[in-house]
Amino acid sequence: MITKRIRKKLVAWLGSWSAYWAIKILALTMHFEEINPEIPRQFWENGVPAIGAFWHGRLLMMPVVYKGKKLSFLVSPHRDGQVVGKALKRFGFHAILGSTTRKGFSGFKQMVKAHGSDIAIVPDGPRGPRHRVQIGVIELAKLTGRAVVPLTFSASKRKVFHSWDQFLLPYPFSKGVFIWGEPVYVDQNGNRVHLEEKRILLENRLNELTEKADQYFEKN
Repeated sequence: MITKRIRKKLVAWLGSWSAYWAIKILALTMHFEEINPEIPRQFWENGVPAIGAFWHGRLLMMPVVYKGKKLSFLVSPHRDGQVVGKALKRFGFHAILGSTTRKGFSGFKQMVKAHGSDIAIVPDGPRGPRHRVQIGVIELAKLTGRAVVPLTFSASKRKVFHSWDQFLLPYPFSKGVFIWGEPVYVDQNGNRVHLEEKRILLENRLNELTEKADQYFEKN
């Protein structure tokens, strides 16, 4: 008889494989456009690590767009997050278990120590509120001196689920678009007012980019 512990491990293993192959197969069938690719390229070519930020509901296809050398990805320590983390490892990324909902959030020290590695964060995860940036990503930028680069994704044909994050699943053979936004820089000597201003700035940029991405194929 399969124990509960073994069953959980089996589900996590199968889930990570399913997620990995879903992304791979979708990527093979889709045509992608990338807007403002020069923004991340300037960091990659100069060997300057940055923090990539995108909404939780848009994370599925993000492994496709990364062209840097090394990436650490913050994922939830809960079961769903661990499934995501294992799928990302199959793409060669390093998963850091943590959450942006806790003060300072767990995994913070690991991200600070991730020298030479870009960091990817969903700043409204793991449970929302949707499309609202948690302060943790701004505190990380202040401590490390790294720029926060906003990024979003959408597709010409897509399914948007009625989940808390309105998770977006692109259909096979659809067109996808990644849009990079202007980096947000945080003063390492900034006070709480400054951090809140940067939090709002990042939140606004992500929402503007996401609205633009969702409307992109209506205009093209």
